[in-house]
Amino acid sequence: MTKAILIGATGRMGTAIVRASLSGKSLEVVAAVASSGSKSLGLDAGEVAGVKPLGVRVVDELPPDLAKAQVAIDFSRPDLSLRALNVCRAARVPIVIGTTGHGSEFEARIAAASRDIAVLVAPNTSIGVAVAQELVRIAALALPAEFDIEIFEAHHKHKLDAPSGTALALAESAAKARGLDPNEDTLSGRAGQGARRDGEIGIASVRAGDIVGTHTVLFAGPGERLTVGHEATDRSIFANGAIRAAAWLATQKPGRYTMANVLGLKTTG
Repeated sequence: MTKAILIGATGRMGTAIVRASLSGKSLEVVAAVASSGSKSLGLDAGEVAGVKPLGVRVVDELPPDLAKAQVAIDFSRPDLSLRALNVCRAARVPIVIGTTGHGSEFEARIAAASRDIAVLVAPNTSIGVAVAQELVRIAALALPAEFDIEIFEAHHKHKLDAPSGTALALAESAAKARGLDPNEDTLSGRAGQGARRDGEIGIASVRAGDIVGTHTVLFAGPGERLTVGHEATDRSIFANGAIRAAAWLATQKPGRYTMANVLGLKTTG
């Protein structure tokens, strides 16, 4: 079994990963980290997740040696995520980063760290979403430019960032396939924007109730429409995908990876 340190162990994804790790045979959580303000500090990570005790107490500091883990899994906050990246780089431990909402410095930090360790950035660790990204790339590459691209995403009302990291990743897949700039050519929301411009990729976000995650990419052309969609109904799919990614990443050489690499998808034109 792959030994992992879990960062963000008391959040929705962290507790889901703890539960999923006990039902499989590929990952063992050997250390659990939460933010300094967590009410679960000092408690057993298994009990926090509502399962049997793991014998692993939740702490608020990353051990310098990462508890001799073979891989780190991060579903925390952007500030804690970047600290974890630094510690992992120093300890030469690969890291799966599922945290979203990072600032402008994130890409440069990932590029630097991936020279020394394997880093997998996955705003969504669902296997289905990874396949959806590849389908979006193929559709954007194959369909004529007059097919407009719009993305709809919906999540629970407690999600902090919008648009979702998954929506942005889908937009990036479409933009790169068409030779567009994922930043300059992506528009989030349309209040007061006027008419749609050619080449624009629009994203609309909904935050309501307990929606786990829904993403739909619409390709609308003259007289026809194509949609690529994914709906998550159980958070365990993300946990299982994260565990699969972590077990795979633990054996990889330094570099930057995605869920598409885990699945062996082509991801290029």
